Amino acid sequence: MGTRGRAIVKNADHIIELLNKAFADEWLAYYQYWIGAKVVEGPMKDALITELVEHANDELRHGDMIAERILQLKGTPLLKPEEWYKKTNCGYDTPDDPYVMKIIEQNIQGEQCAIDVYNKLLKETQDTDPVTNDMVLQILTDEVDHEEDLQNFQDDLKAMLERMK
Repeated sequence: MGTRGRAIVKNADHIIELLNKAFADEWLAYYQYWIGAKVVEGPMKDALITELVEHANDELRHGDMIAERILQLKGTPLLKPEEWYKKTNCGYDTPDDPYVMKIIEQNIQGEQCAIDVYNKLLKETQDTDPVTNDMVLQILTDEVDHEEDLQNFQDDLKAMLERMK
């Protein structure tokens, strides 16, 4: 990013800090989806694996978008994975219980946290950084879609299990 592009960003260092926290969230979300797709067990697991892999790829793309924006703002993305745990907003839920319903619940919670994070970041950048604001809106849209996908999957699974009783 050139000097004029950075000059229009009010409080770029603060924005970089917030973006690095979101960057940490995206990497942890990527791994949570990816590993969940590897270990998940139970009914409809194949369909869920497809969904989890798709979401993992989206989270990885989000991380890339955020890293690029941090670099444009003349910042440095978090360079060490151990920093992700220190900076994360949403944390990481280990899939100790690989049952499909538990994996879905963990990921819904993660998406709800991400929606809150990006909604706050959207408001934070609304009048201070139009480029970041546009990027955050794109990511927020994906996170809202992810939550809906997972809740629909959860509803379908519950209905199927109820019919089996």
